[in-house]
Amino acid sequence: MSLIAGMLNELDERTIARRVAIAHDEARMSFHLASNTVRNYDEYTDVLARYVQHHYGRCVALGGRLSRTDAAGRAKEILKQELRRQGGDDVTTYYDCKEGVNGGLRQVCDALCDHMKAEAIENYSRDVFDRYLPPDNYAVRTQMVAQFVRHCSVALPGIDAANPARYVDRIEELVRAFVRGLRQISTVFRKR
Repeated sequence: MSLIAGMLNELDERTIARRVAIAHDEARMSFHLASNTVRNYDEYTDVLARYVQHHYGRCVALGGRLSRTDAAGRAKEILKQELRRQGGDDVTTYYDCKEGVNGGLRQVCDALCDHMKAEAIENYSRDVFDRYLPPDNYAVRTQMVAQFVRHCSVALPGIDAANPARYVDRIEELVRAFVRGLRQISTVFRKR
């Protein structure tokens, strides 16, 4: 198997699901909520902390544990980041959980899981790129560009296959775009 084929195999959505994503989904499913609502902010903070501790121990540190303070802080920081994009904040989420609207606690735990899973997938991808495209080895990077262009020649019209060094600084960007495109095509074919 060529280096490029090995790298693309490690970046394949099924490989990522097996190695990273499924564990996060299973951690989310194994955390049971007694209720989809909370009585007060202390209970809200406690549920967030317990969920992050649970998820962290199952997927990040594999048996390790975050303190309640670190887990609650991490949860609130994640929610702040996620909700900023939607125009809300952790106070908005608290009231959603208190009133049981917009998915309540279930939705909050899902958002925490999705964020930690995306972070883990990015860490995994970063490791794959660093192993196959070492930033300090120009020769290997040039070789990988040449292999990538040969591997994807039909799908890459307009690429200068005779001059792969031209793309060395953009190889990661090219591979990410290619893999993203494959995932989109795969999704279309899975629709019934």
